[in-house]
Amino acid sequence: MPYINLVKKTKKKIFITGAAGFIGSNVLEYLFKKYKNFYFTVLDALTYAGNLKNFIPEMMNDRRFRFVYGDVTNSTMVDNLIADSDIVIHFAAETHVTRSIHDNRRFFETDVLGTQSVANAVYHHKRKVERFIHISTCEVYGRGLTRKMGESHPLNPHSPYAAAKVGADRLVYSYCVTYDIPAIILRPFNIYGPRQHLEKAIPRFITSALLNEPLTVHGTGRNKRDYMHVSDVSRAIELLIHAPIKKVKGQVFNIGSGKASSIYSIAKAVAKHMKIPLSRIIFVKDRPGQVSSFSCDYSKIKKLLGREPKKDLKSGLLETIQWYRDNQEVWHPQTWLRRVPIILPDGSIEYH
Repeated sequence: MPYINLVKKTKKKIFITGAAGFIGSNVLEYLFKKYKNFYFTVLDALTYAGNLKNFIPEMMNDRRFRFVYGDVTNSTMVDNLIADSDIVIHFAAETHVTRSIHDNRRFFETDVLGTQSVANAVYHHKRKVERFIHISTCEVYGRGLTRKMGESHPLNPHSPYAAAKVGADRLVYSYCVTYDIPAIILRPFNIYGPRQHLEKAIPRFITSALLNEPLTVHGTGRNKRDYMHVSDVSRAIELLIHAPIKKVKGQVFNIGSGKASSIYSIAKAVAKHMKIPLSRIIFVKDRPGQVSSFSCDYSKIKKLLGREPKKDLKSGLLETIQWYRDNQEVWHPQTWLRRVPIILPDGSIEYH
């Protein structure tokens, strides 16, 4: 498509919130390496899930990169940074379902009020800002009422995290309708890959195997998720940066693999690839608010922009395992954060 080459050669100022985290840092690295005329400003509060080690050294020493330490709820700071931005990509959020059950207030502060700060700034500077890509989540859908969930699926959040993301998602949409901001809402399904925090299932399985610990699975492990490698998220966001704004403004797009895998099958795959016995997999009580199945219908973005996932689960899993093998100095300090205590409906306390 001709507009891709046009954008690639044009100087752009990209503002990214939350890019010291897992997904944001991977997307940032992908764009930084590919687009030599792009300049990047990152705002991150460096909470427990943010890590300066997620930034590659070549980027830290480049004039095209600027890191700003700060909270996305600081509306004055956000407004000043967006005032000189062409494209805004908003990742900053608290994202862990279990942690939201343990301590939910921060989720609403960051996910909803932080998004309001960004949306307000985009509105104030919409003559300058070409597009605002808001990263939502498949968790907004709750339990799947159909085999695959499309963008029109009802929003039925099952956890405080999901409820906070629904609030942010619909807030951005309301700003599109009311203030005509150039926003795009992206709803990724379950993402995995290098640098993911150990509280998530796949890195928890991998690091438990490396530490010679049991691989813990919630409930029966039959709950299914649509897993997509983070590199496919980077390519989807790249498409949204390039796409004619009239095509994507005000739109919601799902991205995923289109294939659902059970949590137990993922644990078994990790055990197989890491050559450990299946007896190391143990089952714990199910998590409150658990959703039985997630499977992505990404036909909308495929039809409009030709987007399809490129990395299959097996190769992506092998690459991810290797990253955790090779980068223990990055993730090992997080080991104590892998589990949080939650109160179950029967009043008992269990670590998940």
